[in-house]
Amino acid sequence: MKTVQNIEFYAGSKEELLPGFDIDFPYIASRSELDKYLGRSVPWHWHRAVELFYMERGALEYHTPGRKLIFPEGSGGIVNSNVLHMTKALSRTDKTTQLLHIFDPSLLAGETGSRIGQKYVTPFITAPQIEIIALSPKDPAQAKILQLILDAFSFADDTFGYEIKLREILSEIWLLLFAQAAPILSESKKYDKSNDKIKLMMIYIHEHYAEKISIPALASSAFLSERECFRVFHDCLHTTPVEYIKSYRLQMACQMLEKGQDSITSISHACGLGSSSYFGKVFREYLGCTPSEYRAKWQNCDT
Repeated sequence: MKTVQNIEFYAGSKEELLPGFDIDFPYIASRSELDKYLGRSVPWHWHRAVELFYMERGALEYHTPGRKLIFPEGSGGIVNSNVLHMTKALSRTDKTTQLLHIFDPSLLAGETGSRIGQKYVTPFITAPQIEIIALSPKDPAQAKILQLILDAFSFADDTFGYEIKLREILSEIWLLLFAQAAPILSESKKYDKSNDKIKLMMIYIHEHYAEKISIPALASSAFLSERECFRVFHDCLHTTPVEYIKSYRLQMACQMLEKGQDSITSISHACGLGSSSYFGKVFREYLGCTPSEYRAKWQNCDT
């Protein structure tokens, strides 16, 4: 199981980059240490893979365009395929860790058009009303799913039959989740095209964050008016385009500070935040320390 303390994106689609996610077995298990992330939160992102998780320690707040849910220690859930989401640790001081199974739906469905895919997988992953499902240990049926999620972490990937055993238990979990979701699947809900529009604008920002980004250019990247651009950001990410651009630039700046030795001035320009004085001012407002202090903390940290 890989321990994760930050988030990265694919250069092409700008989905979340999932290290170790192989085409021949599209699955990874990870332990996410939320207290080590910038701002103790994971920024808005999406991935085709399904995210099945268990709260090992602490409490976590999940946001999707349509919902906000709190997951205490011992609870868990599933984030559906291609759903925009972000998470935030509730405590500013306590350790918050999350165990995750992340896998492509094809791991269970098999070939495109298979009977299993048509009956049990596609109806679930394409349902716009299913963004996230919460599982509580207080509910007996949900407690059983949570225990299976935990059991699935016990398989060692170097043991005989690992892949088959893992797919078997994930399939059992999926069937139980499908049964839990039956009432939701029976509801009628149209797909919100704003989800596609916000992803196009996020991709534009991720590709051009080092440059000057105008609102008209950002809006046109998703074939929207400026007014619609502001509305989509508000409805989907609950923020403004300017604030999202600034937060993304700061995420990139933090990665540069953690991993490299470039000067503060070079980083301030490379992440699109201009002069080093302005960079320092914005950085302190968001993180409560200077860029130099942040670099010293993370590059000298053994944990």
